Amino acid sequence: MSVWTAIGVTAAGCYAVKLLGLSVPAGLLERPLVKRLAALVPIALLAALTALQTFGTDRLRLAVDARAAGLAAAWAAVLLRAPFLVVIAAAVLVTAGVRALSGT
Repeated sequence: MSVWTAIGVTAAGCYAVKLLGLSVPAGLLERPLVKRLAALVPIALLAALTALQTFGTDRLRLAVDARAAGLAAAWAAVLLRAPFLVVIAAAVLVTAGVRALSGT
């Protein structure tokens, strides 16, 4: 029964957050600062997610492994202005290569 309670509370919370977002006045959303923040928040969230998935572990310590090498390869490909699929392919190939060489 507690699982269904948690599902119900989560659904109600999601609905409340959606309703709160819809109740924000349009004049507030048209301000330049709000527009700028709305444009930057997804970038910051994606950067944080990438950092956590690349360097995070289940313990509170930094992990530098094949994922970091793949991220470095992707970064280098972006600096060389490679197309998106080439950036992804470089990251995948380098990560796979490092894992194959290290045996993990």
